[in-house]
Amino acid sequence: MVRWGWIFALSCLFGSAVQAEVTVRDDSGAEVRLSQPARRIVSLAPHATENLYAAGAGARLVGAVDYSDFPEAALALPRVGGYSRPDLEAVLALKPDLVVAWVSGNPPVVVEKLRALGVPVYLTQPDRLEDIANGIEKLGRLAGSEPEAEKAAARFRQRLAALRGRHAARPAVPLFYQVWHQPLLTVGGGQIISEVIRLCGGENVFAALPGKAPAVSVEAILAANPEAIVASGMGRDAPVGLERWKPWSRMKAVARGNLFFVPSDLLQRPTPRLLDGAEQLCGQLETVRGRRP
Repeated sequence: MVRWGWIFALSCLFGSAVQAEVTVRDDSGAEVRLSQPARRIVSLAPHATENLYAAGAGARLVGAVDYSDFPEAALALPRVGGYSRPDLEAVLALKPDLVVAWVSGNPPVVVEKLRALGVPVYLTQPDRLEDIANGIEKLGRLAGSEPEAEKAAARFRQRLAALRGRHAARPAVPLFYQVWHQPLLTVGGGQIISEVIRLCGGENVFAALPGKAPAVSVEAILAANPEAIVASGMGRDAPVGLERWKPWSRMKAVARGNLFFVPSDLLQRPTPRLLDGAEQLCGQLETVRGRRP
């Protein structure tokens, strides 16, 4: 009986060790393997910081890049530079057992150096709305906060389905989305904001352009003659450059007063709050439809 008791205890011990291991495939297709759920996480992108909190992993965060400002608790995290130039020494000083990085935002050399030093790196690149929910679930697995992450992902999917059901089949509204005014930047068809536009029954007039933030000319915008112009600018302040379109009175968007603003952190960050931005945009496109002659 004693022998079997020890065998049972050992089997439970080794079984728990196996269960503690975490394996997740990140958005680059790479496998991320942890011997146990992460306890010291550094985020190298504002959207990753926000999604970690959404996944219930906020207590595991020990550092983040600049502009990681949501939720409010993120403001107290130690900073490790900006996402385009993270401070590798500052990251390593925090002794992370997981770094969450951004495919299109962080320098590849930083990711390579971290991996060379044995630091596990999970790469995030939410290009589709569903990627946000999937990513939150994966972050929850990596941090050992799966129940909260699964609830957050379910809420996101339910809200997304409701928005799609209300707006996706509405009459199309051709629009120009202005990322920035100098130089003039918009979004290509493969960018997640284009999917939000389609979700609201909109039509990105530059969807055929390659890249995530292609440059466009004033002449190209006038030729496209959008029915609405939506800009985000920086933060929650009204965008600089939206008023510049008012002299072009022959453009439909100007003639009908369809110049709109959505705060950048509600449309340009792939997090659950993107649906807050989508609700604003969908409402604006309903206003556009109501102004048609």
